[in-house]
Amino acid sequence: MRDTRAELLMQAETLVRSRGYAGFSYADLAEAVGIRKASIHHHFPTKVDLAAALVAAYDVRYADGMAAIRAGTPDGPGRIVAYGRFYLGGVEQGLGCLCAALAIEGEALPERLRGDIAAFFRRHLAWLEEVLREGVADGSLRPDIDPSRHGRFILATLEGALLMERLFASPASFGDTLGALVESLTPPPRSP
Repeated sequence: MRDTRAELLMQAETLVRSRGYAGFSYADLAEAVGIRKASIHHHFPTKVDLAAALVAAYDVRYADGMAAIRAGTPDGPGRIVAYGRFYLGGVEQGLGCLCAALAIEGEALPERLRGDIAAFFRRHLAWLEEVLREGVADGSLRPDIDPSRHGRFILATLEGALLMERLFASPASFGDTLGALVESLTPPPRSP
């Protein structure tokens, strides 16, 4: 049985991640899924409803992924690398981060979406701050790291690298940026 709602969300996510919120219409989505525009309105009465559902689903996927990283990766550097791999997937697919693609449109977005996107990024910053705090405490990260400041640095670096390497279609360069980022956070090796 066809799950039209799931197909709509999947295709809409690709459209937003590649074109932005203003860059697609229900006509584009109807064509991508192979249904009439009226059928989309049955599932998502407005484009804002659709985008809010996209952000919510994206947020759940990331939350699940971040929980898995915390559970399965024992140290700060490993957790940052695993988190960075989320972004590498976007580079490999030629797609931007959904919430960054939406955030770029800033004040042009409905207030509801701006709030949802801000909450998404606040959750990521809180997660990064905790990972950094734990990494400093266990000695896997430099002791002079300020979790709040460096959490923003990590998020901004990865979002910027995704944007740049998506343009250049360069997953290897993204990997180099991720490596340099992690290296900047780790203590230098101890001399024998």
